[in-house]
Amino acid sequence: MLADRDRIFTNLYGRHSPGLTEALKRGNWDGTKFLLEKGRDWIINEMKASGLRGRGGAGFSTGLKWSFMPKKSDGRPHYLVVNADESEPGTCKDREILRHDPHLLIEGCMIASFAMGAHAAYVYLRGEYIAERIALQKAVDEAYEAKLVGKDNIHGYPFDIYVHHGAGAYICGEETALLESLEGKKGMPRLKPPFPANMGLYGCPTTVNNVESIAVAGTILRRGAAWFSGIGRPNNAGTKLFCVSGHVNTPCNVEEAMGLTFRELIDRHCGGIRGGWDNLLAVIPGGVSVPLVPAEQIIDAPMDFDTLRAMKTGLGTAAVVVMDKSTDVVRAIARISAFYKHESCGQCTPCREGTGWMWRVISRMAEGRAQKREIDLLLDVTTRVEGHTICALGDAAAWPIQGLIRHFRHEIEKRIDDYAANPHGEPVLVAAE
Repeated sequence: MLADRDRIFTNLYGRHSPGLTEALKRGNWDGTKFLLEKGRDWIINEMKASGLRGRGGAGFSTGLKWSFMPKKSDGRPHYLVVNADESEPGTCKDREILRHDPHLLIEGCMIASFAMGAHAAYVYLRGEYIAERIALQKAVDEAYEAKLVGKDNIHGYPFDIYVHHGAGAYICGEETALLESLEGKKGMPRLKPPFPANMGLYGCPTTVNNVESIAVAGTILRRGAAWFSGIGRPNNAGTKLFCVSGHVNTPCNVEEAMGLTFRELIDRHCGGIRGGWDNLLAVIPGGVSVPLVPAEQIIDAPMDFDTLRAMKTGLGTAAVVVMDKSTDVVRAIARISAFYKHESCGQCTPCREGTGWMWRVISRMAEGRAQKREIDLLLDVTTRVEGHTICALGDAAAWPIQGLIRHFRHEIEKRIDDYAANPHGEPVLVAAE
């Protein structure tokens, strides 16, 4: 269990004011100028040594990502863009940072921007985050007033930060679609290469990072890379925000050490599974874009990137969705499939056509109005969508269905058999198109 002294987000639950006065008491902005004076290379090397992996889902080394930015400017400005779109169903971690600990993010933006030679950062919030935008903008205004940021600030590094409110499209959580939206265009992913580090926002070198990845930077540099890397498991270091929802007694958002087991997470922070551990059916461990895992596999599994990848799922954003045995798992995946069909931007044919086709088939399966041979056909179609689109939305639409067929094929077959035995019975309701 993570010790209180090792917590980074000390106001996660909003028990204290998010304002600058209280933030300073919590240690925000402490010695920021001293950190900047150590130089860009020192900051990037410390971030690499800390073992911090991106908290937005991909789990790529944050320090390494920062190092991809050009060392010298070719005349174009450099930008940092913070992805606060947080549209993954089940994910609710970044909103707490924005509402209750915004100065951690603002300070992190300044440090990260300095390390990458950027003098401006943009925070892109999802359209539904109204209270979060107001709270963040208030904190930004406080930082400007105290001359912590701005053209002529006390740290000696000119830096501006802008809060941008999106319009609520899930696809804008993909970094290049986010950049398109930020430029005022339709939110549709870009082909890569070129990558944002070479040609990002307004055609300039840009790094896009998740809110949590940036917000922890100041604390890591103050306390040292060795401290952060000493928490968690090898190659899965540090603390992580877990947001647990579904069939637990007390759903919560909690900061914990990477690699604690699923059982520890649920027993310590969520009051156990609703109806007891014997009632657990399955878990989606990282937001609904990753495959579900049956109870017997996940119960004692460490919650980290590598362990869950080996189980053919992923930690993702650590949005843990717990399903007990009252769950109609086929209908649940059909509902998730409907979400991805709705949110596809339509740019790629496999995604535009495939998400709708998969949703229609899995919906019929949820009702039992299908044939067993269609299960393999559906699985085959998911592989035609997966890996064949510009962005990962096609993968995200395919993986939940793959996980369902991999672990709960018998449930689909039983549904089909039950319908065949009683075709005029009351149908199972599935989300409408």
